Amino acid sequence: MPFGDFLLPLAAAGRARVTEGSKKSPKGTGKCVPQKAQAFLIRGNYMRHGSVLQGPLARTLRYRVEQYGRVEGVGTADQNPQMASHFSTATTFFGLPLNVHAKMAPALGCVEEEIARSCSKHPYRAQAVSGFRDHNSYRGGEVTNHLFGLAIDIDPERNPCCHCVEPWPDNPACQGDKKTPYERMAMPKCWVDSFEKYGFYWLGRDVLQDTMHFEFLGRPDRVRR
Repeated sequence: MPFGDFLLPLAAAGRARVTEGSKKSPKGTGKCVPQKAQAFLIRGNYMRHGSVLQGPLARTLRYRVEQYGRVEGVGTADQNPQMASHFSTATTFFGLPLNVHAKMAPALGCVEEEIARSCSKHPYRAQAVSGFRDHNSYRGGEVTNHLFGLAIDIDPERNPCCHCVEPWPDNPACQGDKKTPYERMAMPKCWVDSFEKYGFYWLGRDVLQDTMHFEFLGRPDRVRR
């Protein structure tokens, strides 16, 4: 199955603002602690040539359910009595409102602080962000981290997913020969570095080259101290 079959356009998937259990929450206190994404949660380690590796995928889904809550059709009450949407938290990212999982919000706050501190030489103003989603934008058994509130998309029109289904490949940024995925987006590399410093994984590194998309794959208990 082609890579693009696993990701629907955002217009079809929707950018739902999930409000069950939502409440305004601080981005956390204490010192931000750098960490890497956990390798077994990275998409490229449970996908091969556009096909799902059932064992590795099952491990990632079980971890997500136990750590963050169930989503429709994924997980059991024995694994977690709560739905992930129960932990939906209203927050902001550079003034733009979005809902994310309460355990992810502090990490997003760390990223915002890092960008403000380290990326002044590469100015970029985000215009649109989305977090929690109530539709699965993947196919073939894969489950998007947006359903768990663990992913954020930034400016899709300026930072496209070049190997997703149409119309994404038609974006001008996806045309021509490019040496790196950084050349296919407007967002500066400094932003990517800031996200990855605090446990996020950038799907621009994936075969999808989904440059808008970051997902928190770190340890939520190690974000701040």
